[in-house]
Amino acid sequence: MEEEARFWENIRESDVKCNLCAHRCVIKEGQRGICRVRINRGGKLYTEAYGAIASLAIDPIEKKPLYHFHPGSLAFSISTASCNFRCLHCQNYALSACGLDEVSYRYMGVRSLIDRVKENRCDGIAYTYNEPTIWYEYTYDCSKAAHEEGIYNVYVTNGYITEEPLREIAPYLDAMNIDIKGNDAFYRKVCKAKLEPVLDTCRLARSLGIHIELTYLIIPGYNDDNQSIESFCDFVAGDLGGETPVHFTRFFPYYKMADAQPTPYQTLLRAYTIAKAKKLDFVYIGNVLDREHNSTFCPRCNSLLIERSTFNTHLVGLEGNRCRNCGRRIPIVL
Repeated sequence: MEEEARFWENIRESDVKCNLCAHRCVIKEGQRGICRVRINRGGKLYTEAYGAIASLAIDPIEKKPLYHFHPGSLAFSISTASCNFRCLHCQNYALSACGLDEVSYRYMGVRSLIDRVKENRCDGIAYTYNEPTIWYEYTYDCSKAAHEEGIYNVYVTNGYITEEPLREIAPYLDAMNIDIKGNDAFYRKVCKAKLEPVLDTCRLARSLGIHIELTYLIIPGYNDDNQSIESFCDFVAGDLGGETPVHFTRFFPYYKMADAQPTPYQTLLRAYTIAKAKKLDFVYIGNVLDREHNSTFCPRCNSLLIERSTFNTHLVGLEGNRCRNCGRRIPIVL
């Protein structure tokens, strides 16, 4: 369904400039932005993705991954098609590398979505699988309506949203898992984007009170060197705080990086060790079967707080948001 878009301006006669994401595309009449779903028609910017759901599933919130946000809850997970990045290693390229004309999708209005969430007894909505920023108008309307029903909202995102739209959705956006993919050279070479706007989003989301967790997908030969991992950890510790949950995840060869190697388990452990040495309290490794490094322990007394095995979650050592053994406050949304 086509709707007039938000966050754009007219420039140079019939050209428009989209200000939704950090690409700030200048779009000529009849053309689309990098995201493929925002189009200039007659000097006005429209979204073609409003309500166009290309994928739908019910997931444990841990799959996003969000480990410190309503653990054990279920998220009604939806996406549209396309993305504003061009990542060579995309793990969801069947959705993200396509336009709406290349996938099957269904239209679902805001009220219909909320009803489906409730019918399936889900606790929240996750805008995931592709980049949620590109269908901002729909995610904003759904998030606002969901909050009125006591339903949480989550973005699983590359973090390329600009300041104004993030500030606007913040009262209704409860959590974000933000990918930080590597250093700026990695972003330019592999994603056709830049690092700094992503870091800005992390800082702003934190200041707005949105719960954030970060994912760093480790790709051998691209972003697995100590310097890149240390730089990432320094940013987290210095700009966001050592209590920010961090997920180092295993890469599997896919899409245009099919010739790369899967991430060795020892590389994940090396990243974990570096992060702990940088005083990050809550570090996890993903896409591997490893109960110890996916469970949550108290940073003060090392008591087991949340036990995770795959996506099975058991709260075993919490009293509210405090460690039952020593009383330390744990940064977790219950």
